[in-house]
Amino acid sequence: MTNVLIIEDEKLAAERLEKSLKQIAPDFNILAKLSSISESVKWLIQHKADLIFLDIQLSDGLSFSIFDSISITTPIIFTTAYDQYAIKAFKLNSISYLLKPIRKEELEEALQKYRNLKPPTPIDFEGLLAAIQGKHEYRKRFLIQIGEKFKKIETSEIAYFYACEKSVYFKTIDGTNCSSEYSLDSLQEMLDPEEFFRINRKYIVGMKSIKSMVAWSRSRIKIVLHPQADDEMDTIVSIDRSGDFKSWMNR
Repeated sequence: MTNVLIIEDEKLAAERLEKSLKQIAPDFNILAKLSSISESVKWLIQHKADLIFLDIQLSDGLSFSIFDSISITTPIIFTTAYDQYAIKAFKLNSISYLLKPIRKEELEEALQKYRNLKPPTPIDFEGLLAAIQGKHEYRKRFLIQIGEKFKKIETSEIAYFYACEKSVYFKTIDGTNCSSEYSLDSLQEMLDPEEFFRINRKYIVGMKSIKSMVAWSRSRIKIVLHPQADDEMDTIVSIDRSGDFKSWMNR
């Protein structure tokens, strides 16, 4: 029996990974599903897993911060939305990784690599972080399907991304709505932070989409977007992001 820890802040992604593991590796036992750095550090101090699935971007920062607080030698399979160029950093560090959205055959391959691993290879987290930050190229375009046809949308053509019910969409500068296969959390990793900012749980806005800004209650900022958002009350910068948003606008 292999005891597994899943560290992933997207609940749906964690549940999908757990379901896939149960299907293709019934001998794997999921000990816990954690969603933050602080929660993971507390758990790892008291418990031990045989294998960790680790999302790079968690709700409270890069997951590498976990290992600033605790030293472990447990094998890790990273899950990430970084593109193929940045993935070179993982290959150079001999780390198993899964590119989101996770495909079943890639999960099987990663598990086989884990089974063949002996002994665990120490991970240079500082070197990995430096490699990612130094080499990362942000998403340049998205491929969307319209009926039986496919169309490419350049990222420079996108005004903003937004969540509606259980789906994610983006609106282009000319006002076209398109469905996205990625979650807002994953898109945060893909998009150039100089051009896009996550203002709240529902919206990632592009710099060029901001038409005007208005002071709002509790030190918040209400953004008027172009093209106009379906519900302008959804485009208020959350309290915890207001400071970072002002810094982003002042760059």
